[in-house]
Amino acid sequence: MAWDEWDSAKAQRQASMRLNHLPGGPGGGGQDDLVVNQDDLGGVGHEAFMLHSQLHKEADIAGAGADKEGAGSTMQAAAALKGSSFGLGDELQTTVSVWTSQVKSVLQACAHVSNHLGYSKKAHAEDDAAIAASLRNRDGSAVPVSRLTEYFK
Repeated sequence: MAWDEWDSAKAQRQASMRLNHLPGGPGGGGQDDLVVNQDDLGGVGHEAFMLHSQLHKEADIAGAGADKEGAGSTMQAAAALKGSSFGLGDELQTTVSVWTSQVKSVLQACAHVSNHLGYSKKAHAEDDAAIAASLRNRDGSAVPVSRLTEYFK
């Protein structure tokens, strides 16, 4: 392909790939793309809380089958293997440490999502109430549009 053919092909491709407008319909301009209801936030927060609870109970391999010193059965096995000079003991201990660290990260993320959505739900309700109150006159009537434009200057 000659250089001028390449330039011509690039120009045609770029022109055909250009986005001139958004199509109508869901997700396509002019309509609300994102709508979140208070119930939606509560549902997601609840699911994050439930996941946190279940994961906290079932994913703890470091503490599962703990002895009187608090070492779990997997860590006990690692200690026994190390005591018998098996290299697998160190690797098993490392595996438990990495697993525990990653489970803690997921637990923290679940707690963050649950707490943040609960906070967001409450904060937005308070904001909505404050905005509604500020857009009313003392007698409860709506503020005229001429006064609303002062807020956007």
